[in-house]
Amino acid sequence: ATPAAGLPRFSAEQVSCVCEALLQAGDPGRLGRFLGSLPAEEASRLEASGGGESLAKARALLAFERGDFAELYRLVQSRPFGAPHHPFLQDLYLRARYREAEAARGRALGAVDKYRLRKKFPLPATIWDGEETVYCFKRRSRAALRDSYGRSRYPSPEQKRRLARDTGLSLTQVSNWFKNRRQRDRGGGGGGAAGGAAGGGGGTPSK
Repeated sequence: ATPAAGLPRFSAEQVSCVCEALLQAGDPGRLGRFLGSLPAEEASRLEASGGGESLAKARALLAFERGDFAELYRLVQSRPFGAPHHPFLQDLYLRARYREAEAARGRALGAVDKYRLRKKFPLPATIWDGEETVYCFKRRSRAALRDSYGRSRYPSPEQKRRLARDTGLSLTQVSNWFKNRRQRDRGGGGGGAAGGAAGGGGGTPSK
């Protein structure tokens, strides 16, 4: 039998769980197809409900992937997000600022460029509890990533999942950190590897 008209296909909790699973898996393609399957009215209802944070986070990632940074900034500032969502959204917000600046300048950014951008565009209050809290969290995340890198430059998928769980970062962020760190080491820039996964800190240059 066909569901009665007007009944939601998914509960807010179901949408939140699917979004989080696909975000952790680092699969924007499947995420986009899932969100595209939601009727517009249902998506609006869900975004205003308890599952709205995960849905907005998923939409922000898709906006980043297609280079729609204005939409990403709108989503990030559309509501206060709970602390568990902050690391992912902070990283996304800063990477968007960096990518925008790189496109405008026609070159890659250095550490000083990124530091100046972080000062010019501080993290929105909707994804930031305060500099000290964020900075301490990022230091712990970086320490865990560096420790793991010291043991293996190519961690297994299971090790990456464990690191993501332990640091509060996404699987994509962890994978990108290792990839960027290996590139820096090959280029002779092994120092200052801290800036990768957590977006480079809330206001202090990477050391």
